[in-house]
Order: sequence, then structure tokens, then C-alpha cells
Amino acid sequence: MPVIHKLDGLIAWTRGPEWREVMAETLVRHVDKACAGADLEIGDLSDILDDAAQGVIWGAAFEDLLSSDLPDGRNLADEYLKRRGWKEPVATQEYIAALRQSVISLYEVSDVVPGEAMVLRDLVRPAEPVRVLEKSGTRSLRQWDRVATRVIPQRSGTVISGTLLPFDQDTSEQLLASLRRVRSKAGGLVAKVAKEIGRTVSAERANAALTPDLLLGRTAFAFTNLWLAAALRAEFDDTPPEVTNSDGDSLEFVTLHFPLRPGVALATVRAALDGIRALDRAGPSFWNWLASPAKPPKRVARKPDGVQLITTMEGGAVVLGTVEISGRKVVLSVNSEPRAERGRALLEPELHGLVRPPLVERQELEQVLAEHRASGEQPPSLDLPPEEVRAILQQQLEEHYRQILDQPIPALGNVSPRRAARTAKGREKVVNWLKTLENHSSKRPAGDPIGEYDFAWMWQELGVAELRE
Repeated sequence: MPVIHKLDGLIAWTRGPEWREVMAETLVRHVDKACAGADLEIGDLSDILDDAAQGVIWGAAFEDLLSSDLPDGRNLADEYLKRRGWKEPVATQEYIAALRQSVISLYEVSDVVPGEAMVLRDLVRPAEPVRVLEKSGTRSLRQWDRVATRVIPQRSGTVISGTLLPFDQDTSEQLLASLRRVRSKAGGLVAKVAKEIGRTVSAERANAALTPDLLLGRTAFAFTNLWLAAALRAEFDDTPPEVTNSDGDSLEFVTLHFPLRPGVALATVRAALDGIRALDRAGPSFWNWLASPAKPPKRVARKPDGVQLITTMEGGAVVLGTVEISGRKVVLSVNSEPRAERGRALLEPELHGLVRPPLVERQELEQVLAEHRASGEQPPSLDLPPEEVRAILQQQLEEHYRQILDQPIPALGNVSPRRAARTAKGREKVVNWLKTLENHSSKRPAGDPIGEYDFAWMWQELGVAELRE
């Protein structure tokens, strides 16, 4: 296992008069953009973030300072090793020297062995994946997580630095896009400055001089700011995700109660409902309202932060609502106002003379959830052995994902995974999407059937199994 190096002496050195102000300026640079975006003063962070998060930010700034040269040519690590390094063990001296030469980068995690090691693939620089020895971090990391850290070669094996910033998929893509923009503009900027001082440097030559390591060394503060911005959004954003049905309608539970007219026989009403082609009888007095297989509803792409509720029959037909004869009423239940209007237009011509105009009952999703919580009712448990419950859930998941392969996905540019997988650029997006699914699944509690779901067949089905690195 890797040796844990104590940097107490080096940290104390940053608090001395020569480095205190420089360290404070570096720390500000690592948080100022995130704080400005959240309309916060930097001093507010201590009241918002816990000690662990504050420690991560300080560590990121500290390591950035260690690996950077000041305008006057000084470097914290070089100066400490020169003046106080003799007090440190040789291994610690070597670790500080390695930190001095390091750059932070964004990595994808795989092959995690909790408490021992993991494999990191650099998402910024072209390099072979590297196996790093890590004890604490591997206990919380999962397959396909994305983290920002510094990879440090040591005699006992490759390790990571004390800074470990976990990134979600969206924020990591934002970071990568930001680095690409910096890279694309840097050459022209260098050429412009050179021209102003009377020298000629082409943009192509300037771009070649901006190596990936140089780019990462100059943009370490961007990693921390983006990570902090995401953390602050999570802290303040308590807005629930928008829930829609397959038509893209906002979810609202609407029930239409059609009272039967005096003297109307229930058999007559049943016969009228049986005559409506869109209704599929599922019991003596119960029908499912199904979308026409010849003209299925156009499925609207789910919003990035939203949840889409889609109910289907075993054969794949989309359920738009239900119709039931309850007492002396025909009851239509749907999950949106537009569907209520369509359902009413469907039923009233066939039930003309048999029912009165409907009484309408509406409930928003939050009302339904609040009533359920207030009732204290627990969902009914399946009186089945655990292995059968597991098999049922796994089968439901497979049916769900098989449908998703032909549905538009926002992360894929609102095209289906099958369609996206037909192009090289689309396959790259499909791979990232599959990794995100697996990553989210791996974070379920131990023994959870969803967490144990095997996505391998989806990689094969979409023809990208060879890219499952």
C-alpha cells in the first residue's frame, strides 16, 4: 500500500510571512468565479460548506501553488525543499518534488478494488489508463465515476494526491468543453501578443507550444470553481424535477366521474364501452385506454432534469388512462389535463344518453404524495421469495431499457440510442450514456436488484461492446 506522507511542515511554511498572502490569493482564484455565479461573498463559504468540502478546496489551491511558478520565478515546493527539506524523510521529499511537477486532470474511474486500488483514464490527455494505489477514495468511488486529481508516481507504486474532486457527468462535460475553448483560443492570443511586441509567431506554432500539461497547469483553478459551482447548486436548488407523461404534459391526476342516468342498465354501459376500439377490457368493469398501434403517441424527449412517467402493456402499447364502472358512475382516470379532454371526447359520443356531464376531480403530484405520506400507508409487499422478487424486477428493468433503446434521449441529441450508434460521434455519446447508467446503478445499496443489473447486453445490442473500456 502507498505511504501516507505528512506535509505538516510544508503547510506551516505557507502560513509564514513570505507565502501567506500568495496562498490567500491562490485560494481566492479557486473559488471567486463559483461564488460570483452563486451571488455569494467568499467569506460566506464557511457557513455553507462543511469542513470536508472546505478542506478539499484548500487542498486544491495548495497543490496548485506547489506546482506553479510565481511571476518572479519563485516556487513554494522548490523553496521549501531547499531550505527545510533536510528535515523531511526522503520519501516525503520525493513526494513533494513529484507534486511540484504534477498537473491536475480529469479522470474516469474503472476496475475499483475497494480499499486497495483503481484504474484511472485521463479524459484530457492521450495516455494509457494507469492503476493507482488508493485506500480511502476507492471505498466511495464506483465504476465510471469522474474525478479530478493529480497522479503521482512513487517508488512503491503510482498514487493520487490529497485532492480528489468528484464530478457528475454534466459538470465534467462542461469542464472538458471549457478546456477545449481555452485551447482553441490560446494560439491566436499568443500570436496577437507577439505581434504587438514586434515578433512573429503563427497561431499554429503557438498552439503546438501549448501542451496539454501546460494547459492543465494554467487552468487548475477552473477545476475547483466548476466543482464548487455544482456543489453550491446542489446546496441551494431544492426545486423538484419536472414530471411529465409520454406526451410531454405536466403530470396532474385528473378523474372524470360520469353519473349514469336513471334507469340505464350497467350491461348497456358495458356494451357501449366495449364498442370503443381504443379501450381494452381488463376486467368485468375495467378498461385500459391504449394509444393506437397504427398511430402511437409522439413521445416527447425528457428534459435533462426531468422525470418521464410512461405506462405500457406487456406487448408495449402505451396506456393513456383507465376507464372503470364504479357503482352508478363511469370513471375516467388520466394523468394530465390534455388527456382528460381527449378522453372526454372519446367517451361522450358513445355514452350519449347514458350518462350525465362529468364531475371533474384534479390533483397535482405533490398533493398525491403528501396524502400518501400523511396516511402512513406502506406500499403492499409482494408475498414472494426474495429471488423471485429480484427476477421480476430484473425483467421489468430489461423491458424498460429495451423500450428506451428506441426512444429519444436528450443526452444523445434527442435521438434514440440505436440511431445515435450509427455514427462515430453518436457512438461516443452512446458510450458515455451507457457509462452513466451503469455508474448510477452501481451506487445503489448493496443487494439492491437495480444495483446488480447487468447492462452488458445493451453494449452488445448497440454495437459498442468493444468501447467498454
